[in-house]
Amino acid sequence: MIATSTLTGQLLIAMPGLRDPDFDHAVTLICQHNEDGALGLVINRPSEYRLHDLLRHMDLSSAEEPLAQQTVLTGGPLQRERGFVLHPTGGHWASSYAIDGQLSLTSSRDILEAIASGQGPARILIALGYAGWEPNQLERELRDNAWLTVDADHELLFEVPLEQRWSAAAARMGVDAQRLSHYAGNA
Repeated sequence: MIATSTLTGQLLIAMPGLRDPDFDHAVTLICQHNEDGALGLVINRPSEYRLHDLLRHMDLSSAEEPLAQQTVLTGGPLQRERGFVLHPTGGHWASSYAIDGQLSLTSSRDILEAIASGQGPARILIALGYAGWEPNQLERELRDNAWLTVDADHELLFEVPLEQRWSAAAARMGVDAQRLSHYAGNA
């Protein structure tokens, strides 16, 4: 077995040759990576829902219309009925996981209640579902050149438009995404 360092807090940039339709041109934030596998959120795949749809489903409403129109993302192919809120670390929520010192992932109703009332985090990304990898699966995919990795940053996560995140993430590495090959090899 090859020793690996954690990819927690990194972005995975799908290579053009990745044949899985759930990850075609995907940018995925790795929220947890250890010997048990990895969990991530795709941060550039819009769902058919807006935040107001999610709030209405939970019998909540938001007085802040621009916030209510925020797109809910498809965070990955697993448990698409489960919601996650990615936000800068801070606040006290019933079910929150610190990704690193700067980002947290919360899955409890109390954060949505706070968001609906205007008391939630100032920056949020809301996703339904997640991406998951079994032990050593992500490491194999990296060896197979399915992904590039780059550090996550708040601008890319919360400000760059969804349709630009794949190219913007590659640009953070100095790579022109339009020049990426559909095939890869190992030297």
